[in-house]
Amino acid sequence: MRRRRGTLTLRPALPFTLPFTLALTLTFTLALTAACSGDDQDRTTLRVLAGPDLAVLEPLLDELRSETGVELDMDYRADADTGEALAATGKSGGGHELAWLSTDRSFRLSHKDTARGMLRTSTMLSPVVIGLRPDVARELRAKSPSSPLSWADIADGSATGTVRFGMADPRQTGTGLAALVGVATAAAGTGGALREEDVSCDRLRGFRSGQRLTAASTRDLLDDFVDQPGTANALISYESDLLALNSGGRLKEKLEIVRPEDGTVLADFPLLLLDPGRRAAYDKVVEWLRRDSVQRKIMRTALRRPVNASVAREGQLRTPVGNALYFPDRPGVLERLLDDYGDPRRRIGDQVVFLLDFSGSMRGARMAELRAAFADLSGADSSATGGFARFYQGERLTVVRFGGRVLEERTVTVRGQRDLTTLADVVARGGYGDATAVWTALDHGYRTASAAVADEPERAVSIVLMTDGENNAGLAYEEFVRRYEARPAETRTAVHTYPVHFGEADAGALRRAAAKTGGHMVDARDSSLSEAFKEIRGCR
Repeated sequence: MRRRRGTLTLRPALPFTLPFTLALTLTFTLALTAACSGDDQDRTTLRVLAGPDLAVLEPLLDELRSETGVELDMDYRADADTGEALAATGKSGGGHELAWLSTDRSFRLSHKDTARGMLRTSTMLSPVVIGLRPDVARELRAKSPSSPLSWADIADGSATGTVRFGMADPRQTGTGLAALVGVATAAAGTGGALREEDVSCDRLRGFRSGQRLTAASTRDLLDDFVDQPGTANALISYESDLLALNSGGRLKEKLEIVRPEDGTVLADFPLLLLDPGRRAAYDKVVEWLRRDSVQRKIMRTALRRPVNASVAREGQLRTPVGNALYFPDRPGVLERLLDDYGDPRRRIGDQVVFLLDFSGSMRGARMAELRAAFADLSGADSSATGGFARFYQGERLTVVRFGGRVLEERTVTVRGQRDLTTLADVVARGGYGDATAVWTALDHGYRTASAAVADEPERAVSIVLMTDGENNAGLAYEEFVRRYEARPAETRTAVHTYPVHFGEADAGALRRAAAKTGGHMVDARDSSLSEAFKEIRGCR
């Protein structure tokens, strides 16, 4: 903001004489000059490193200057650039006395020494929420009419292709990162801040498959959503962004704003003091911004929630936010989360090779449990964990039935319910073997996986081995290991095995196979095959 100066022309009317007029003009001019000079001396200009989400407050900054004598010279930069600037310049700010961001959480985690002791004040609030086209909201609610929508519902809808969402790139924007933290925290289901073990168990594959739009800034994301109406039917962003989009007349139909039942991450738009020598001016700005009257203006101008409990929320901001989710408290958690989520512009589904024991001991109740587990992964499980673990669009699934030898192999890429029905039919078929060739089946699985890795190196491939008995046919374990070690390094590095201990299977042998291939064993004896498969899908 630059101060605007004006001019004043005096046009005296008769009967004033010329000498009187000149004297009056000179006196007024001197007084005006003195006043302006005094105003310049009293005014303080602070250069502010600002996130793009603060630009909406420009109309209020003239009032701030007029009432406090402090002018904010806003230097707007992309979220990623503000973090880099703060990290590079430290507390001196590199020519900036203040920083005003949508969130400083990532910066404070990654640069604790720089952030330590840095004065900060929350100025307004906005949760990261979801805007759905009305028909999509109705379809999601039809599955659970009596329950509010959750992140699990969004993940489930993304996996089936019902939800096609836009979300800013979490590697570059505060909104995208907050959304990713929110959905990952809900997926972990611990009720606390994300831990590294929660992130290493990536439960976001189905959710990620629904992303259709991304951008390096929230503004670009909103523009793309409007300009490409058939690409996405949902938006994940700050509540204030979606309210502004709804009220701006750019959409044919307004989005229904959903504040997920399982919690949201709040942005508090902190004002940071970078130069301790400007503390007095900083205090003036903070005091002004936190006034109830100014908080109301911010609420009406920026559609953000007031930080003062004494200010009544208006309009849709009266809707409760619900559970506020914790932000991770360790930088390694964010790094792993972003690495696992990957580049949102490149979407390719994983491939999972299921090696399923169809020996005679699986007849009856055990086979019924296996078929129920596949039904749950195909969408029958309506629980929160089921929504995050189910098969999703773009995922490639291979089912291998084995007994004393391989009985059948079938591969589908999930595009719709027909593909899931095909897999269900393979699992439902009879045709049992009279022996259990565990290591022959696993060797076969690695042949399939090796071919997949060679054809599409960017596609993640894993193997799930389910058996209820000990190996009594085919290859010995030592022969499997010899063949495994002879396979290409790319396969041995990328493809891990996750055995499921079921029935009378040899737990020790399964653990050795998991350790050899970089996976881990899951015990289904104390829970169910469905829970075991869900755990593997969260942790592979």
